Amino acid sequence: MVLLEGGYASTAVSAIEVFHSAGLLWNRLQGTPLQPRFRVRTASIDGSPVSSACALGLVPQHAIHDIETSDIVILAAPGMDILEGAGRKTELLDWLRRLHGQGALVAGVCSGVAYMAESGLLDGRRATTHWALADAMRQRFPKVLWDARQFVTEDAGLLCSGGVYAGLDLSLYLVDKFCGRETALQCARSLLVSMPRTHQHGYAVLPLTRPHDDEQVRRAEEYLQAHFARPVSTEAIALRIGMSQRNLIRRFKAATGHLPGAYVQALRVTAAKQMLEGGSQPIQGVASGIGYEDVAFFRTLFKRHTGMTPAEYRRRFAPLNVGSGEASGPGGTR
Repeated sequence: MVLLEGGYASTAVSAIEVFHSAGLLWNRLQGTPLQPRFRVRTASIDGSPVSSACALGLVPQHAIHDIETSDIVILAAPGMDILEGAGRKTELLDWLRRLHGQGALVAGVCSGVAYMAESGLLDGRRATTHWALADAMRQRFPKVLWDARQFVTEDAGLLCSGGVYAGLDLSLYLVDKFCGRETALQCARSLLVSMPRTHQHGYAVLPLTRPHDDEQVRRAEEYLQAHFARPVSTEAIALRIGMSQRNLIRRFKAATGHLPGAYVQALRVTAAKQMLEGGSQPIQGVASGIGYEDVAFFRTLFKRHTGMTPAEYRRRFAPLNVGSGEASGPGGTR
């Protein structure tokens, strides 16, 4: 585990504790012989202690150059200035390339994947990162096949995880990969955590579009944001802002990254998420409230955007009724 300056300590500690628990914690709880499955070492770039974003100090056992071989190398998340500083850590980049060349599996947690991308190891490979960093990563590392919908990706011995606490998903994924499903399940049960999640886009609260300076497109966006729940044709929007339909489609895609129809779908899904999070309205009512009378189509669209059905999303994100442990209101388990 490589400890990096300025990040969240949990990106290192949570993963370390999962690996430490494999074959130990469940066995202790069950009174069976202990069978530790991993030997974990910690290192910083130069062997010095690092400070986390919460001013919690972490003291490594080694410098990275003390580590000649390893089966797995995991990069904890550094601070948020990673995109400016990754290229300066040449000793880390060279070390990553060398260990991966020796056969080590290399993994990154959240923003830690930037070092993997900077090293060139991810060129042409699938990767993920935190949803809020995805656009910046795409711009900085265009050769990487970024898929920020995923919590964990694996491609050619390179693993990435998509958020601070996705370090848990990554480490459990690796326990499953190296030790088998039953050991991973035992880890998860004894630590009271879920098995690895697959999608992170249900958690994302990104703005629908990237910043742009096209005033006419911005006017179109504002109109769609105010009227997304009713049918609005591209032709009508084009007429409203004074340009041809063809020109609107071209400029809208260039400015926002979306076609107008896809933009409306994203608006509707965002509104549906808010309705599911805050109330007990039946799924049919949520669908019609954002402009869909066909509830089956709405369910399919919602799952494509979030990785969850509307009911699953409500169970995960709606307020809990503490007494029952279920989402509050009669629609909580619908």
